[in-house]
Amino acid sequence: MLRRPNGKSDTSPHAVIIGSGFGGLAAAVRLGARGYRVTVLERLESPGGRAQTYCQDGFTFDAGPTIVTAPFLFEELWRLCGRRLADDVELRPINPFYRIRFDDGASFNYSGDAAAMRAEIARFCPDDVAGFERFMRESEAIYRIGFEQLGHVPFSNFGDMLRVLPDLVRLSGYRSVYGLVAKHIKDKRLRVVLSFHPLLIGGNPLTATAVYSLIAFLERDGGVHFAMGGTGMLVRGLVGLIEGQGGTVRCNAEVSHISVEKGAARGVELADGERIAADIVVSNADPAWTYRYLLPPHARRRWTDRRIDRARYSMGLFVWYFGTDRAYPDIAHHTILLGPRYQGLLRDIFTNKVLAEDFSLYLHRPTATDPSLAPPGCDAFYVLSPVPHLESGTDWREMAEPYRRAIATSLAATVLPDLESRVVTSRIATPQDFHDRLLSFRGAAFAMEPVLTQSAWFRPHNRSEDVRHLYLVGAGTHPGAGLPGVLSSARILDSIVPDARVAA
Repeated sequence: MLRRPNGKSDTSPHAVIIGSGFGGLAAAVRLGARGYRVTVLERLESPGGRAQTYCQDGFTFDAGPTIVTAPFLFEELWRLCGRRLADDVELRPINPFYRIRFDDGASFNYSGDAAAMRAEIARFCPDDVAGFERFMRESEAIYRIGFEQLGHVPFSNFGDMLRVLPDLVRLSGYRSVYGLVAKHIKDKRLRVVLSFHPLLIGGNPLTATAVYSLIAFLERDGGVHFAMGGTGMLVRGLVGLIEGQGGTVRCNAEVSHISVEKGAARGVELADGERIAADIVVSNADPAWTYRYLLPPHARRRWTDRRIDRARYSMGLFVWYFGTDRAYPDIAHHTILLGPRYQGLLRDIFTNKVLAEDFSLYLHRPTATDPSLAPPGCDAFYVLSPVPHLESGTDWREMAEPYRRAIATSLAATVLPDLESRVVTSRIATPQDFHDRLLSFRGAAFAMEPVLTQSAWFRPHNRSEDVRHLYLVGAGTHPGAGLPGVLSSARILDSIVPDARVAA
């Protein structure tokens, strides 16, 4: 029997992973560490999925994730390969985490420094300082249970859900994030400051379960970081780990369907007709897309077309990547630019599904931390606007450029003077691009919306309910979107996938 230098033989169990986003790459590392031969299949030209990197005209843009929290989850992956994260990637702490700018020009520096946060709260409303402390205590309590205890635990049956229901009730899981904040905070502007976090994972603060309030403590506890060289450095590092284990990452390899025999996944077939046999299949694709388009209807009892269509999906994103021929040194690494409406805009995006004339924006300036991402004297940016997903009926072929111009006009009037004449490189992504390029169902950027009835057991399971030997990782399965959630979904595989290691 041929044995490779990493100790695996050509007869070791084979795991095929569909998609090379962070969930797929993390799953590959974990399965490789447990004795599997691993093949990662990516339909795009380079790995990373939503975390791809765009390089143009001397500028480097992270396509998607820009905020790294819970770095210990990355460090754990490197340790599984006998390495240190710092060997390959430098994570630089960001302070403040975010600068939040209100429509009237007032700003709030959001950080992990408890004293600095109390001072910022007092600057807006001294009476809310005590309420802020109470909220942070609740956030910590939710974090201890919701993330530390349950974030890496599979909800494979309803009994698992019943066991945690008392904790969910005690921790106000029945409230929304905004409702929990409003319970403690009186000032309307501070309610926005402390409730916006669900938007980072595709949720509506007005309806996302208060369990996601744990993000506030997660950030304070572990900090907010940026990967020097861009988030793509983490992708590159993970690919290196996989290849070091003897695994393979194949790009331009689109999976047309998952092969199912006698109710079990047995491999995949590519768009070009190639068939790849596997002992297990792990899908890092959008679960709705996986079930609707990669599996035949007869193989699905729970995730039928009707159930997929009736689910609630996260918002879409309009993203404009641009580089300027001058620097804007007063702009923070992460800036949140709030429009004139908060609750009304959220309802337009999530409930009414209409593209409003006003918007709130997330402005990312990575060159504030890493100037190497742009030519000397220049800045790299991306600006992100939450918008309805494709169910809104918006024709982005017609609306993309007018919407970009409106955003550019707003940025020039508020924080980036003379912007349009300074832009030297540009590209955009719309919900239609998320659908066509990233295969996001309905163009929803974060898969299913994180409401209570679509969380934990109610979310697509990490171990498929319909097909044996099929597993799911990524934003659309438990525990949810965001880098900590996606990496934790891969961590769950350790408890539900058989170990393939053999004695040396």
